[in-house]
Amino acid sequence: MLPHMSVPVLVAVAWPYASGSRHLGHLAGAYLPADIYARYHRLAGNDVLMVSGSDVHGTPITVRADAEEVTPGEIVERYHSEFCRQWEMLGISWDLYTTTGTPNHAEVTQDMFLVQLRNGCIDKRVSEQFYDPAGQRFLPDRYIEGTCPRCGYGAARGDQCEQCGTTLDAIELIEPRSKISGAVPELRPTEHFYFRYSDFTEKVDAWLRTRQRWRPHVLNSSFGWTNEGLQDRAITRDLDWGVRLPVDDLGEGKRIYVWYDAVIGYLSASKEWAARRGDPDAWKRWWHNDDAHHAYFIGKDNIPFHTMLWPAQLMAYGGLHLPDNVPANQYVTFSGAKMAAGRGVGLTIGAGLSIFEPDALRYALAAALPEHADTEVSIEEIARRINDELVATWGNLVNRVLSLAQSALGGAVPEIPQRHPSDTALLAATDDALRDEADCIERVELRAGLRSAMEAASRVNVYLNSNEPWKLASTDPDRAAAVLVTALEAMAGVRVGLAPYLPFSTEALDGLFGAVERWERPELVPGTAIPKPVPLFAKVDPDAIDLAAGDGA
Repeated sequence: MLPHMSVPVLVAVAWPYASGSRHLGHLAGAYLPADIYARYHRLAGNDVLMVSGSDVHGTPITVRADAEEVTPGEIVERYHSEFCRQWEMLGISWDLYTTTGTPNHAEVTQDMFLVQLRNGCIDKRVSEQFYDPAGQRFLPDRYIEGTCPRCGYGAARGDQCEQCGTTLDAIELIEPRSKISGAVPELRPTEHFYFRYSDFTEKVDAWLRTRQRWRPHVLNSSFGWTNEGLQDRAITRDLDWGVRLPVDDLGEGKRIYVWYDAVIGYLSASKEWAARRGDPDAWKRWWHNDDAHHAYFIGKDNIPFHTMLWPAQLMAYGGLHLPDNVPANQYVTFSGAKMAAGRGVGLTIGAGLSIFEPDALRYALAAALPEHADTEVSIEEIARRINDELVATWGNLVNRVLSLAQSALGGAVPEIPQRHPSDTALLAATDDALRDEADCIERVELRAGLRSAMEAASRVNVYLNSNEPWKLASTDPDRAAAVLVTALEAMAGVRVGLAPYLPFSTEALDGLFGAVERWERPELVPGTAIPKPVPLFAKVDPDAIDLAAGDGA
């Protein structure tokens, strides 16, 4: 559990390729968990900096641009705009969402390259890489497909197999083929800069062994790599799209490769955020500070880049804060298959937003986050969680208490009446739930945190059923008032617990409870008007869902 003092918390979130629409697997894998975590830490009083952006240098972008016969910039603009629109609709509370295409990112990347080059962590090598004889060009990894040598999947990419998640080198593929021409590529010599990751195997391994309370699958995967020894990797490619090299040793036609520069985005975005707010050195509070806490939200296919390669790059540069936690999620499956944008598997975020209310979608995904195992998601299961859990428990409680309070309390909160033991027990249990939930969220057990908040809501319903204020209203109005005020106060505490998960419906109750500003149950102010109940959420009719409505969001 993080100390309850003001801690600089960096929430670093995976950078999506601006090459196609993102799906609900991406949302549940990285973006929603990061937002829940960041929102909680702001309420806990910590200094949160949540950054990410669209990765505009990934080869999937140039692959798509070639296929559509447009420029990579046109692809980037289309999907970056879509991402920004959807983050706003979902209430993702970025401090900065940018791109890797900014002059700032290029400058930070080039600086890191030059420092590491001077430190002897980067060298030049001639190696054999695939060349397309029909297209007459060297092929970056994403331009090559073939059979995975580990699992036999026939459409593995040259950098990674989407079926088994193994990180690959293109030359490992069985029966490789060019995605440009379909030709069998040839190995030809080419000169590139390599990062000497092998020099950092022992340092990274020793650092990993100091990590506490990390998810077992993250550590196990990482130790699997360090036990075999980290491999040096080419960090430039024969491309004309990407960050320019700050040296001219290799001649024209070379760019820094996305493997190396994308993770630098966490640092460059922090610097961009500081510059935008007029305090260019503000980023140092997070990056040159041993008391800071850095949490990286990614999917499990990105584990090696964030637990080994990025730490090695940070060590090679020197003086920058290393990751404190990498709570990588497992996969989300849709109808039994892993969601994958490249293969068109799964429901896109746009389609999800065209079907479900944002808070309802956030709830259903948060309740099924793949924190320790792959999780199956379907439209029917999302609808069930919304109807049977969110609407039936929290939505019903809010409507029920406001309806009773409207009729029994004269439309305003009365002075706090005398308490019974059952009243103080409910409030104490609500406060305990907030403490339990805080511990869960700080351990990045977000599903458990949500369960704690929903169980607190259920306790209020049980309390109402036990005390029956609707009957007491005619026989003992003072006691009825005490029960209803207690229920309102407990509801105010539950609302705080749900605030990181349900930002829009939380704000809908600001008039009664005030804005949620701290991680504690607020006092209810006597005389505050009790609003007429308006349903927080709409029930979902699964039979009325029109998938053809598509990705309009």
